[in-house]
Amino acid sequence: MYVKTYREGRDTLVAACDRELVGREFREGPLKLEVSEGFYKGEPVTCRELAEALRGATIANLVGEKTVQCAIAQGFIDAGGIIRIQGVPHAQLFVL
Repeated sequence: MYVKTYREGRDTLVAACDRELVGREFREGPLKLEVSEGFYKGEPVTCRELAEALRGATIANLVGEKTVQCAIAQGFIDAGGIIRIQGVPHAQLFVL
């Protein structure tokens, strides 16, 4: 998995994806998911390291089986809040 962290004011955005999805685009009906290298490709991490990054996140974009399953297993995402675009799981996290 890759993780990239962005900080803007009070917000911390964590973008994470499965490594093999970087540079790919998925479309299904009106939905489009672009897993761009510039946005998602950061540091390679383990599930434990992703969980640590998510602990500090106020916003997160998560793409891919391993990434989303890690976020579910660590209690950050509910399985009911996942969408799939061309079979690829995508979840977002917002902490208010």
